[in-house]
Amino acid sequence: MKILLVYPETPATFWSFRNALKFIAKKSAEPPLGLLTVAAMLPANWQKKLVDMNVSRLKDKHILWADYVFLSGMNIQQKSFNEVVERCNHLGVKVVAGGPMVTTEDYKKFHGVDTFILNEAEITLPQFLNDLQNGNPKHIYSTDKFPDISQTPVPMWKLLERHKYANMSMQYSRGCPFNCDFCNITLLNGHRPRTKSKQQFIAELDSLYQLGWRGTVFIVDDNFIGHKKKLKAELLPALVEWSKTKNYPFNFTAEVSINLADDKELAQLMVSAGFDHVFIGIETPNDESLAECGKSQNLNRDMVSMVKYLHRIGLRVSGGFIVGFDNDPPSIFDKQINFIRNSGIVTAMVGILNAPSGTRLYNRMKKENRLLGMMSGDNMDGSTNFVPKMHPQILTEGYKKILKTIYSPKEYYYRVKTLIREYQPLRGEATKLTFSDIGALFKSIWVLGILEKGKRYYWKLFLYSLLRYPQKFSLAITMAIYGFHFRRVVQEI
Repeated sequence: MKILLVYPETPATFWSFRNALKFIAKKSAEPPLGLLTVAAMLPANWQKKLVDMNVSRLKDKHILWADYVFLSGMNIQQKSFNEVVERCNHLGVKVVAGGPMVTTEDYKKFHGVDTFILNEAEITLPQFLNDLQNGNPKHIYSTDKFPDISQTPVPMWKLLERHKYANMSMQYSRGCPFNCDFCNITLLNGHRPRTKSKQQFIAELDSLYQLGWRGTVFIVDDNFIGHKKKLKAELLPALVEWSKTKNYPFNFTAEVSINLADDKELAQLMVSAGFDHVFIGIETPNDESLAECGKSQNLNRDMVSMVKYLHRIGLRVSGGFIVGFDNDPPSIFDKQINFIRNSGIVTAMVGILNAPSGTRLYNRMKKENRLLGMMSGDNMDGSTNFVPKMHPQILTEGYKKILKTIYSPKEYYYRVKTLIREYQPLRGEATKLTFSDIGALFKSIWVLGILEKGKRYYWKLFLYSLLRYPQKFSLAITMAIYGFHFRRVVQEI
């Protein structure tokens, strides 16, 4: 069999970093890890090709080469997903679809797909392959079980055009112990975190290392610290040893919950293993709204102090923030601005609350007759798929106020300076400069220091970091480039 794996195009969003990637001549922030893993599950004697539409064009000849097109995607990729299906239908090539969008939404919405492989492929893909071998594949494969992922194979990295990506991606666990009502992660992956073995994880690291990758590796788990005991006892000690032996070829980033700051041993182990960045769902400084959505792990905490602690030990924090909860007061917009400013979180993703299909929030909105339809999947497009309790115009204007404020050059560069002052990387920032780094520096000087209106703030940061914190100069320039991307996203909104 000839299998073409296709990852649809993602429009420019907060996390696409599309405007920033141009500075380092990259096409995409990270690769389609799910499709690479599925490719490794297919029979070894099948021919496989990958087209990630975020880094390469999908041509008709690619589709016509294949016996089947395997297609995945998230809600935000729906337009591109449907266009790929339509092209395959026109060219007479069968489509097999899976991934989070078709699993959580009603699969009947997606016309032209021959076979749906829903939920986790470790269970449903072998069923399809068996039926295909017998000549009678079904239209849909699904399961209510969560597989053991300790046998999941190493992703098929060789399918990638690795030089086009800024980061690589890996997975350690699936599932989250928490139960936020707006989150569909537990719907997809369950409450009980399931993990790979340390040997399995290290083998994946070795495979990336042997291929020559150096730089950032994003651990894509929705909550990397969901199974703290196993992390501290098994994986992180092994990862510390591996990183030391290899002289820290990778710097790791992961999504975690705020309670990481409660566990000093765990946080220090992560830093020792090579982690230097975490994303945390802060959501809101309003306790009534946190209680409303069931985000108990964030309740009754001094989250500003917790963020600053993580910065001090060497973990730069990015944060997710939400407005539009039923319990949000009119003052929520200023509260969010002040929290972001005081915490020193530079990369702050602020969105209006949405209700993903199948979540407790979705079911409540449906019961209250407030549901408006399917959410867009873009965390920062200013839309919501239900009727908010706050007047829509007040919510929209307040949301715009947050974005205009926190990503104005003055506010943004202020937070970068705060981060540079407080952030204390364990080993100091890397001093090895690549041609890409040098190119990014000169592009930043031209674009941010000469062409942009807020160039005086760029030069203030440039001199501040170079003269007072030279070991963090590279980080300062990186954050300045990120700001260019965020301002473009805000302008589009």
